Amino acid sequence: MRRLKILTWHVHGNYLWYLSQVKHDFYLPVREERDGGYSGRGTTFPFGDNVHDIPVDEVTGADFDCVLFQHRRNYEVDQYDILSTEQRSLPRIYLEHDPPQEHPTNTRHWADDPNMLLVHVTPFNALMWDSGRTPTRVIDHGVLVPKDVCYTGELGRGVVVINHLKDRGRRLGVDVFEAAREQAPLDLVGMAAEELGGIGEIKPTKLAAFISRYRFFFNPIRYTSLGLAVLEAMSIGMPIVGLATTEMVTAIQNGHSGYVDTSLDRLIERMHELIADPAEARRLGENARRFAMERFNIRRFVADWEQTFADVTMTRRRRMATVTA
Repeated sequence: MRRLKILTWHVHGNYLWYLSQVKHDFYLPVREERDGGYSGRGTTFPFGDNVHDIPVDEVTGADFDCVLFQHRRNYEVDQYDILSTEQRSLPRIYLEHDPPQEHPTNTRHWADDPNMLLVHVTPFNALMWDSGRTPTRVIDHGVLVPKDVCYTGELGRGVVVINHLKDRGRRLGVDVFEAAREQAPLDLVGMAAEELGGIGEIKPTKLAAFISRYRFFFNPIRYTSLGLAVLEAMSIGMPIVGLATTEMVTAIQNGHSGYVDTSLDRLIERMHELIADPAEARRLGENARRFAMERFNIRRFVADWEQTFADVTMTRRRRMATVTA
């Protein structure tokens, strides 16, 4: 298909980096405050020349093929502030990154529109949201890690990767992390990790190499999407220990690629076993790597998104042809 021009916002940097592997052009609105998704390309990720900054006051004069929403504010407010009436009638996709934050099963998604597409990033999220009239599909994550990085596990410790954990409460598992850290050696990495005695932020391009030295990856999060950091760790061959909640239960097989459980005591036992047995940790990590390369490989992710963009733009062309016939 022809190369498309897609307007979206910079909401989740890691996901946008992987999405930019799709062979279309992405335009990111930028304003002086650089908040609320208006930060543009930035310097954190090595985006290619298919990712473009566009000043917010130039958006209405630009020619796009599709609008990709990634946040409720983009959909409910920003589109009316920065898009023209004609642009608001373009093919539209809402990319929902999270499960419902209010009631876990009875929350209606705000993008309730039969003329757009709602994309969920995990089957669990799609199951929990009430997507209303909106057509939906699931596009599983795809990750890309440096080819020269592989698991070594020489540090007899676990690593946790979460940004701003202190401020994100029980849902992200701050209490689980602190309880586990009292019984097993764990290091916290991420933005503001120092507030909890952690190491701090590691640049995304350096993160895989940094965590590869740790014996295992621990995910204390109770309720969120399947974290990209988990999948990146699996892709370099790390065993995973985490809570048996959300999509994690389909990504980790106990005794094969790591351990998931709803009992923190049992997870801590598994941590100590991995610390005492580096060979077993390597075996689990290799299985995790193979699974990640099969389910979460970037080629499949790119193909799924290219098909999705083709579908929504073709649907629009068919609809317009019907109207003008």
